[in-house]
Amino acid sequence: MKGLFVSFEGIDGAGKSTHIDALAAALRAQGRTVVLTREPGGTPLAEKLRALALNDAMDPLTEALLMFAARRDHLLQVIEPALARGDAVLCDRFTDATFAYQGAGRGFDLEVLATLERWVQSVDAIGKDGIRQPDVTVWFDLDPAVAAQRLAGARVPDKFESQPQAFFARVAAGYAARAAADPRRFLRVRADQAREAVWREVEAGLRAKGVLA
Repeated sequence: MKGLFVSFEGIDGAGKSTHIDALAAALRAQGRTVVLTREPGGTPLAEKLRALALNDAMDPLTEALLMFAARRDHLLQVIEPALARGDAVLCDRFTDATFAYQGAGRGFDLEVLATLERWVQSVDAIGKDGIRQPDVTVWFDLDPAVAAQRLAGARVPDKFESQPQAFFARVAAGYAARAAADPRRFLRVRADQAREAVWREVEAGLRAKGVLA
């Protein structure tokens, strides 16, 4: 089988994780080998960088560089080998999150992020000028106020989860901008529904995009 790369995106509290597991089960039922991973993270080195990025104070450029350093190792060690084998890679966040959180949320220069994206995600296997992006990005679109209610008291928040609601409103707008720029890749899901309804929308959208049979 041809490799498949699906990313799951959305603000904290949007409910991505539950549906990643559901999609993994559906793909395995179709005979696919599935690799579940996350960003930042996915490799021993990238997990160390994740801990720094999510907990230590730093300026936006340092934060962005850590995210892309972790992503480069993740691509080389996990994502590209899995796609070459024909596996399905399901990733909890990818580069869209960097544009949403560090770009829109932090207000960091989007052109610098775009340059880092080209440097880090250039992959020989997809052509000289190829930039690795997910085949499909499932975006769980949720009102930041609803997300805040879901997260309240759920766990000790990291430095992103503890940001004010205005920050998440900017992040949500950042995701909307990425989706508008690449509508064929994105599958927008209304995440304010009951879990079963959200999964039905995910499933139907992925069938329409040919991910599920």
